[in-house]
Amino acid sequence: MTGIDLFNVSKQSSVYVTCLLSYLLGIVHGITPDEHTWPITFSYSIGSYSAKKGFIIGLVFSLAFTLQRAIASQLAYFSLIKFLSAPSADYIVYMIVGIAMALGGIYVFRFNDIFHIHFDRIDRIHHKEVCEGIECSPHKTSVRMALFHGFIAGWGFGAFALILYTVLSPSMPNAYMGWIPGFLFGLGTTTVQIFAGASFGWLSKNLKLPAEITRRISNLTAGRTLFYGGLLFFIAGIIGLIFPKIMSFNIITTIHVHNLHNLGIGFFLVIFVVLFIGLFTLIRETIRYHNILRK
Repeated sequence: MTGIDLFNVSKQSSVYVTCLLSYLLGIVHGITPDEHTWPITFSYSIGSYSAKKGFIIGLVFSLAFTLQRAIASQLAYFSLIKFLSAPSADYIVYMIVGIAMALGGIYVFRFNDIFHIHFDRIDRIHHKEVCEGIECSPHKTSVRMALFHGFIAGWGFGAFALILYTVLSPSMPNAYMGWIPGFLFGLGTTTVQIFAGASFGWLSKNLKLPAEITRRISNLTAGRTLFYGGLLFFIAGIIGLIFPKIMSFNIITTIHVHNLHNLGIGFFLVIFVVLFIGLFTLIRETIRYHNILRK
C-alpha cells in the first residue's frame, strides 16, 4: 500500500494493486473538477428537483460512463485506442457533448420552441401546440438523457484517461481482464457522482420557497446550464480544431492532483459552466423570488 502514488502512476507487478489504483483514481476523477462529468451531473441533478432522483441520475450517468471506460480499457489492452490521444479527438468529443447538452437544455425549457427531442413516441398534439405558440410546461431532466450523455462524455481524453489507457489497462495479465481497470475507474467515479447528484437534487428541493417556484428555478437552472454550457463546449471544440495552439494553454499549480495540477481549457469550462452559469442562476433566481414574496 505504501507504494501507491495516485499522481505518478507506474506499472504495478500486482493485479490487485492495479485494480485498487484504478478505483482510487476514479474517486479522484469524480471529486476534482472535470469537464466530462461535473457540468452534466450538476445540470441533470439540479433539474431533478429531488435528492432521490439526483442520486439516480448521478448513478445512471456514471454507470454509462463506466461502461464506456470498460470498453475503452479493453481496446487499450489491444492498443486500439491510440486515436483518442490525438488532441483533435478531444475537441470532437467537446463538440458532440456540446450539441447533446444544448439539445438537453432545449428539452428542459420546452417554452415556445419548435425543435426539441422526444425520446418516446412523437407527441403530435404537443408539437402542434408548440408550433402554434402555446406555452407548455417545462420538462424535468431525463434519466435517459443522462445515460446517453454519460456514454459519449466518457470518450474524452485527459490525464486520467492517459494513465488508464497507457499504464493500467496494458498491464493486465491477459485479454480477458483488459476491461477491469476501466470498469473499476468508472465505479470510483460513480461512488462520488451519486452523492454529488443527490446533493444537487437536495439543494434544488430545499430553497425554502413554494414548491411550484422551486420547480421553476430548478428547471431554469438546469436548462440554462445545459443549453449555454453546451454552446460553450461546442465553441471550444471548434476553436480547438481550428486553432489548437490557442486551446493548448495551461496553468501549472503546486497541487499534485490530476485536474488540479495542470489547469487547461477543461478546468475553466467546468468553473464557468457550473459556477457562473449554473450556481449563479440558482442563487440569483432564489434571491429574486424571495424578494418578490416579501413584498
